[in-house]
Amino acid sequence: MPRRKALIIGINYYGSEHALKGCINDAYNIRQFLVEERGFSPDQRDMVMLTDEPKNEGTPFYPTGQNLIAAFKWLVSYNNPGDSVWLSYSGHGGQVADDYGDRESGFNDTICPVDFETNGQITSSTLHKLIISPMNPYARLTILFDCCHSGSAVELPYTYRPDADGNINLVNNLKEGVHLAMEASNLLQGGFSMDRLDDARSFVAEAATFFHSLHHQPEEADEQGLVDEGFHENWRNEAKDAWMFSGCADGQTSADTSIRGRATGAMSWAFMNVMRENPQQSYLDVLANTRYLIQQHYSQIPQLSVGGEYDLSQPVSF
Repeated sequence: MPRRKALIIGINYYGSEHALKGCINDAYNIRQFLVEERGFSPDQRDMVMLTDEPKNEGTPFYPTGQNLIAAFKWLVSYNNPGDSVWLSYSGHGGQVADDYGDRESGFNDTICPVDFETNGQITSSTLHKLIISPMNPYARLTILFDCCHSGSAVELPYTYRPDADGNINLVNNLKEGVHLAMEASNLLQGGFSMDRLDDARSFVAEAATFFHSLHHQPEEADEQGLVDEGFHENWRNEAKDAWMFSGCADGQTSADTSIRGRATGAMSWAFMNVMRENPQQSYLDVLANTRYLIQQHYSQIPQLSVGGEYDLSQPVSF
């Protein structure tokens, strides 16, 4: 029988100057959504959740870089044809210097484990090698990334982005020149309601400090032979059945906000609302409708990245 596996990650960075509020809520909301509406089993053999809640500290469920790498390996191991695999991440995303010259921008996208300030970030190239390359090509992988700079988070070769008119366009996110939005004035345009401008200004100032402070440091992955060795053109020909909805383009930030008084990530909230509205929508419809819902309040543009040249009009399946 086909199996369903899920890895759900939410990091609030408690006690740090870069603390977020909604990422652990995102993890629990996604867990509920998968179990109650998509038929996933909450059994720990099938579903693993990593959060930086105090109860998890010192356990394999605390999202350090080392634990994340172990969890990624678990997720993509022993997959068979017909299996459905889910990965979601809600936390900080960043960019680090591209030491190998593959990127015209000079930067690689990253995710930030809870211990990133001491042990470094995990780059998009490393994520591809850990998650995409080992996947069974006949098992479907669905990824939801709710973090800044998430457009190329796992280096899938085909990326689609909706424009202001709702048209879906193919963009080249591999070796595409992107520009970092490092200035505070560009970090969070329209990310808060008008009655919370003071909060918005405060968040923008903190975010600018955060992104300016990111530096590439040695990663746990380096010791496991997963360091970046340059972009591999054959990644475009892997044709893995992988579909990633990401909260924004490479050069954008993703809002950590509040919906009905509860902290959440804008992308996680929008994606689940769109899927609940009509579970039978196509990939194109989900992307367009998520974009429509987000643009009512935020400037970030969600994207859909795919592991091959697949029919985007097919119903979303995971």
